Amino acid sequence: MAKNVYQKPSPEIQAEALKIARATQRPAQTKEQTKLIAQGIEKGIALYKKQQREKARELNRKLKRVASQPRPSTEPEDQEVVERIVYRQHWLPWLLLALSWLGWGVYFVVSGGQ
Repeated sequence: MAKNVYQKPSPEIQAEALKIARATQRPAQTKEQTKLIAQGIEKGIALYKKQQREKARELNRKLKRVASQPRPSTEPEDQEVVERIVYRQHWLPWLLLALSWLGWGVYFVVSGGQ
């Protein structure tokens, strides 16, 4: 059988829950109702902390599992990688340069004959 162990919330959690319950208290609400709301808030905080601890434990398990596995080498050590850098220039700047030289040449030929 599984034991259902209920831990009493710490005084800090109780004080925080009571503070929240009082902050949301309605005008006609009794002290008993406020205490019940504070207890509900305490349970919610306890449940949240329990879920966070479970997530942290699961994450630690996964990290240990990954750390214990041998890492496969991403690149083979016996193979040499040769990198070749190819610079390709666009043809448009060269075309514009040639047209401007051609234009200046035509200008000087036409204006030089006068």
